Amino acid sequence: MAAHIITILLVEDNPGDADLVREALRDNKVCNELHVMPDGVEALAFLRRQGRHARAPRPDLILLDLNLPRKDGREVLQEIKADHDLKRIPVVVLTTSKQEQDILSAYNLNANCYVTKPMDLDQFLHVVRSIDTFWFSIVSLPPE
Repeated sequence: MAAHIITILLVEDNPGDADLVREALRDNKVCNELHVMPDGVEALAFLRRQGRHARAPRPDLILLDLNLPRKDGREVLQEIKADHDLKRIPVVVLTTSKQEQDILSAYNLNANCYVTKPMDLDQFLHVVRSIDTFWFSIVSLPPE
């Protein structure tokens, strides 16, 4: 039987961070497909399969930065969790902010997890690999 390919949506406007996430996931054992959206508007179009994203796959996990252009991560999170078709997709906030109010706000908007991006390269890679392992090797995800 073929392994299930895990689909991850990364909403990240920093190309360097997106490349690091891509590298960390490539090195992990889980078979995954990463889609990167550079802002909140594109992310929501991808999730809703609108426009050029009409054939987009439904992600198994969303990695969401808070500080995004066009529509910030808080707004994106709020729209995802208010949408009947999207609300069960786990959302991991992956951001540089350690601010208590950002953490509280994310959980109040029903984020499934809040992770602060480490500044150290090796730690950053470790964190992303840990997220991947936890969500796809330990947790039971809801069916589509």
